[in-house]
Amino acid sequence: MTEIFNQPWKLIPNKIRGAGGREIDKLRGVNPPVDTLDGSEAWIGSVTRAAEAPAEDPHHGCSEVVLPDGRRMFLFEAIAINPEATLGKKHFSRHGTNLGMLIKYLDAQEQYMLQAHPTREFAKKMWNSDFGKEESWYMIGGREDTKEPPYILLGFKKGITRAKWEELYNKEDLNGLEQLCHKIPVKAGETYFVGGGTPHALGEGCFCIEVQEPSDITVMPIHQQELKRIFTAKLPDGADISSSLIAPFLVDSKAVYDEKTLGAFVYEGYSYEENLRRRRILPKIIREGPWGKEYFLIGPEQTDYFSFTQADVQGKVGVRITGFPQVGIVLAGEGAILFDGGKMSVKKGDEVFLPYNIPGAAIDGNLSLVFCHPEGVSEK
Repeated sequence: MTEIFNQPWKLIPNKIRGAGGREIDKLRGVNPPVDTLDGSEAWIGSVTRAAEAPAEDPHHGCSEVVLPDGRRMFLFEAIAINPEATLGKKHFSRHGTNLGMLIKYLDAQEQYMLQAHPTREFAKKMWNSDFGKEESWYMIGGREDTKEPPYILLGFKKGITRAKWEELYNKEDLNGLEQLCHKIPVKAGETYFVGGGTPHALGEGCFCIEVQEPSDITVMPIHQQELKRIFTAKLPDGADISSSLIAPFLVDSKAVYDEKTLGAFVYEGYSYEENLRRRRILPKIIREGPWGKEYFLIGPEQTDYFSFTQADVQGKVGVRITGFPQVGIVLAGEGAILFDGGKMSVKKGDEVFLPYNIPGAAIDGNLSLVFCHPEGVSEK
């Protein structure tokens, strides 16, 4: 039994919600690639349940995995077999069986709704959640058949106040609210940090990896009844609003709903240049050699809650050991993840879970991988 914890596990691809998914299919090698009403998000290595998980699918949002012995189960079930052997004593003592992070593909066929996520402190106060939803985006592609080049809305403009925001919120002026945020053109290879309380929205055509805290708390500056109407219209025929993303809000009084919605934003504004300096994160090389290089995309300089790196490999190199479990995504190429006694072949589009201790772990081939880590893992 113990040998299954000393080698990587292959994750089973999924899609969760939202209009899109064509670019995810392209990366995964699905032919023909298509957009669907529930294909915009894929949750990778997830033990987090989606906020709108229906009664018939209570683990909606959780990833499935194929173990080395051939068993297929949810990742949280596999971890529960032996949490310390999977996650390590340090991680288990801090987070229990929670991975402490959530990784997604986001493929925006249309612009996402303007939104924010709470800081840990506000999430604990208003939702009794141990996690907020600090997050980050790594742009890995984009659509060419959009009205304009891919863009994001990110961060408040200089001069923002809660009173100004609340005035437009009360007028239900979504366009006016968006005008108070910076609109930034984006391209593949760029990384953006989205702190708790920061207004943001992926624009039409964006395709990215999102790494975040493991919660699904989202607020949108739209009145409760209007938000209910919008989401009801988006639901498939026969679906109930209780299965939607806003279901957790529908139990709140207007006063509580408004405080959650308005209080979750952090009202700090900057000029376009200063906002970009704070939000766009430049890669930082950790190690390099004849085999290639590995660099932080988001690291401990940005947050203590998670980090992720990219390794561009032409040859063979050991996997960077952090003492924590990792989730890997193969962005390009093909090769293998080696371990004592064997190897796992991988190619573009594959998603893998790596228990914290894999003796002899190495990468071999010509490929580019993103490795996601809980906590802001320091350079090692």
